[in-house]
Amino acid sequence: MARNVLFIMCDQLRFDYLGCAGHPTLRTPNIDALARRGVRFTNCYVQSPICGPSRMSTYTGRYVKSHGARFNQCPLRVGEWTLGDHLNQIGARAVLCGKTHMRADIAGMERLGIDPDSPKGRHIAEGGFEVWDRLDGLHPDGGKAPSHYNDYLRAQGFTAENPWQAFAASAETQDGMRLSGWLNENAHRPARIPEAHSETAYSTNRAMEFIAQAGETPWCLHLSYIKPHWPLLAPAPYHAMYGPEDVIPVVRSEAERQDAHPFHAAHRANHYSRIYSRPGARERMIATYMGLITQIDDHIGRLMAFLEASGQLQDTLIIFTSDHGDYLGDHWMGEKSFFHDVSAKVPLIVVDPSPEADGTRGTEDARLTEAIDLAPTIVEAMGGVPAAHILEGRSLLPLLRGEDPPWRGHVISEIDFSVEPTRRHAGRDVDHCTMTMIFDGRFKYCYAEGVRPILFDLVEDPFELRDLGADPSHAETRARLHGALAEWALARHPRTTMSRAEVEADPDATESGILIGFWDESEVQAELEALARHRAQAGQTTRKP
Repeated sequence: MARNVLFIMCDQLRFDYLGCAGHPTLRTPNIDALARRGVRFTNCYVQSPICGPSRMSTYTGRYVKSHGARFNQCPLRVGEWTLGDHLNQIGARAVLCGKTHMRADIAGMERLGIDPDSPKGRHIAEGGFEVWDRLDGLHPDGGKAPSHYNDYLRAQGFTAENPWQAFAASAETQDGMRLSGWLNENAHRPARIPEAHSETAYSTNRAMEFIAQAGETPWCLHLSYIKPHWPLLAPAPYHAMYGPEDVIPVVRSEAERQDAHPFHAAHRANHYSRIYSRPGARERMIATYMGLITQIDDHIGRLMAFLEASGQLQDTLIIFTSDHGDYLGDHWMGEKSFFHDVSAKVPLIVVDPSPEADGTRGTEDARLTEAIDLAPTIVEAMGGVPAAHILEGRSLLPLLRGEDPPWRGHVISEIDFSVEPTRRHAGRDVDHCTMTMIFDGRFKYCYAEGVRPILFDLVEDPFELRDLGADPSHAETRARLHGALAEWALARHPRTTMSRAEVEADPDATESGILIGFWDESEVQAELEALARHRAQAGQTTRKP
């Protein structure tokens, strides 16, 4: 049993942008070392390829269909169990250092008479996390500022109304004129902030500060970096660590544009997609993206050295993952939001310190895993029993410890682009902007109401360049996967308020003296005797009315 858990999440890190994942030029030696110490899951998919809903699924262990926070800035409704709730039940802490993209259901709290400023209200508002330091990033001038980090920057002498925007998210000319980090023409320039005070360095320092003073109560620390998410600006020396020669070729074809799915065509019309076709832009932006990743890797090295020096490395389970990927120009797209692997598939490395996991160290596991598997994994690793009536994911501990349990045959991911510019380009009503993906390890099928489906064969077409959604020869495959998707949508979903044990222990109506449909006492007695035999076989005790 792991005493503590270090749960590291990057923002917008592609599954294939790590050295251990085969990137030919990107240097990530410390993350690669985690893979050698643990298991690298090579087929992990998020439940939505966009920040907010992906994270809400990860933190609740539930599909987007179940928790309902379908897009960024959509509140997670009051009453949803989170990782923090599950860990608090077993006497452990869930602590935040970084980003969650959590938006509180203030209206729901008001309806239930919960003061948002009360301890319970703050617990709900922060997605069940105890906040050590929250840094969500993306706070332009006039927006909500990240108070912890901005306060820190001011204390270091970086004086501005919004120091994050003025220094961490800005570059400057040789004569000192400030340049916006939001404009990608500046992506090759160093950020105005020295590396030691950058977001990644700051969050790592704060994580170590927490660990140093955490005390005896077991903890799960969610170290959630805001990079390599845009604005694409890196501090020196990481801004110049990579160049155009390090950028791998774009993956796209003219056929994708000629026979485009209407949702993909609409997404490609956005500025953040078109920019990757601008001459030289992709190379400049991705070089900085890579620099930000190596910066994260260097600080993970610092963090591992700190854990080892403090004697905590041997009893801390470590998770490294991302909330979604980034198209980076592949398939003529930018950003994320759809289901190609570069968007919906994420890196996942888990290092289990227990001796039971020694046999799997340094291995890769290709079984289909989902981000919702992390919550039950953490709960079980810390000595709890995952609440199967609430959590829809599956603990990965058996896989980490060399077991071969029956496993899932598909993964699910969902999107709702009703608040994105894609909706406008697609001409869709806000109630008709959803798509659901099911992937069985070979075929990836995407369904949306009112448009043709999408189908990729990742064995024959690993880069997903040929959409078979209208190919007559694959009609049977589409029908099979549509049926599997319908079965998932209609199948058992958690009850959330009653566990299996509670349901099984609930007395039959006849046992409670509610006699419906009986003719006489002899029929009642026969039914009670039949119930007694059934409960005896199930190891239960029959209650008498």
